[in-house]
Amino acid sequence: MDTKLSRRDFIKFAGSLAVGPRSGREPAGARRPALPSWMPRMAFAPEGMEAPGDILVAVFQRGGMDGLNAVIPHGDENYFELRNQLAIPEPKTGEDESIIDLDGFFGLHPSLRPLKDLWDQKSLAIVHAVGSPDPTHSHFDAMDYMERGTPGEKAIPTGWIGRHLQTAPWQNESPFRAVGMGGVMQAAFRGPVPVTTLKSIADFHLGGDMAQLAGFRLSLAALYSNGSMLDPLSDATFNAVDILDKIDVNQYTPAQNAIYPETEFGMALKQVAQIAKAEIGLEVACVDIGGWDTHNSQGSVDGQLPNLLGEFASGLAALYHDLGDLAKKVTIVTMSEFGRRAQENASGGTDHGHGNCMFVLGGGINGGKVYGRWPGLTSEQLYGPGDLDITTDFRDVLGEIVEKRLQNPVIDEIFPGYNQWQQLGIAKG
Repeated sequence: MDTKLSRRDFIKFAGSLAVGPRSGREPAGARRPALPSWMPRMAFAPEGMEAPGDILVAVFQRGGMDGLNAVIPHGDENYFELRNQLAIPEPKTGEDESIIDLDGFFGLHPSLRPLKDLWDQKSLAIVHAVGSPDPTHSHFDAMDYMERGTPGEKAIPTGWIGRHLQTAPWQNESPFRAVGMGGVMQAAFRGPVPVTTLKSIADFHLGGDMAQLAGFRLSLAALYSNGSMLDPLSDATFNAVDILDKIDVNQYTPAQNAIYPETEFGMALKQVAQIAKAEIGLEVACVDIGGWDTHNSQGSVDGQLPNLLGEFASGLAALYHDLGDLAKKVTIVTMSEFGRRAQENASGGTDHGHGNCMFVLGGGINGGKVYGRWPGLTSEQLYGPGDLDITTDFRDVLGEIVEKRLQNPVIDEIFPGYNQWQQLGIAKG
């Protein structure tokens, strides 16, 4: 039996993969990568100048993080009244299970202790009472709006990162210009610039089976011996494999004794650091961390949310320390689709809310400060059914990062329809 795969057969096979099942985050009509998950989807941008700005690492906290128990307004007495079970004890010197005071009004959850050093170094800034002005409490719609960068508007099919890559006044031919860690490309990347989606560098190398990888290369090369419209894809794929061969995941030792959590999130951040330090053209990386939908048994100083906050903080701190001097040219920003209700529920959890907090880290960040106007937690000050109100649009945070740190001035094109810009002063020019 002849088991050779012709170019025509390969094209038909690739086409069948392209219309495969959609994930919960992909919109109707979205096309899956035509190649296996470990093979990147290549960018063919023309040669041009090197990106002058920072590498951006965007972390999506999917599920709706409880910002009121992450960055705690302990100076607002209503916080303790609204959360009899979930409130974190007031700051107390030497007490590991109390709020870590930041500025006399706000404090970190004790599980976020790994971030305190970065706050003290003024490398970490926080924005509170921030989020999308759209009132939806739907996870899918809220995160979709945030990734599009167009709250309440779905007519624009692209994502804000995709529009940044498209409108940047430079181009970058590296296949690792934009990297989405995980099995599915983040919707914020949607746009004409292709993105490499990568579960892991080891998977990209076929699990380190060099004989299998060599066989794959020979088989793929045989498909393109006589010329084909897919020859550029073949060449780019070989190029990407050759580039990524520079990164030996088995021998990698994080710098400055950084210890990543042994979780998908931690390993994704570790690989972002490897790719960034390999200097192979990375401009934007996206990483997901889920599990924030804490309707019940959320936990105060122990439990579901504290454990997740600990993983989140230790991962971010490890990435920042591992980057070393490169952290001066990296900006990390975190976001979640919405916050949680101000008052705890009867199940020991919190329901879908509105305002939340964002973390921004980097050498180009004016850290050591909580940005944004605090709206208060009295019944008259809460939004809708009892949510933290929003006084800062998330686009103000992202727009300032894009303009000042990524050096892309066309933020009106990246966030179309928004004309109420506030300069927070969170990013250095």
